[in-house]
Amino acid sequence: MVEIHLQQTIAAPLDQVFDWLADPASLATAPLVLKSDYAKGSPPPGTGAVREVIGIGTWFREKITAFDRPRSYSYLIVRAIPPFDHEGGTLTFTASDAGTHVDWLTSYTHPTRAGGKVLEALTRPLLRWSFRAILSGCAKALESSPR
Repeated sequence: MVEIHLQQTIAAPLDQVFDWLADPASLATAPLVLKSDYAKGSPPPGTGAVREVIGIGTWFREKITAFDRPRSYSYLIVRAIPPFDHEGGTLTFTASDAGTHVDWLTSYTHPTRAGGKVLEALTRPLLRWSFRAILSGCAKALESSPR
């Protein structure tokens, strides 16, 4: 099982950081993501909403499984190319003196038929890099904007 756990403090208010990271369009700040939005026919933002992410060599359909604005939200990849067996992901937001502390945790495997451990060795660094880029994009967007 691959576990990715990242943390970053962003010098911006809790609600702004939550809203920025919960917006699927923000996922497009990852270098390999070409487009990300709510899926056609998705319920409104919140629990049950469905996001689609199109990237170079990949496609994800994610369902928001929990939504507690501005404290946390969780998601589950329900379909993907290449295939994922996703255990789920959660972003947790905590106010701090320095702004908002973001804790991002996700875990998954790839089925053997899709490349299993070999594919995991490729996707783990790519996803870490992508998640870091999204957190950095959030910091860049919100830390430089007037509050």
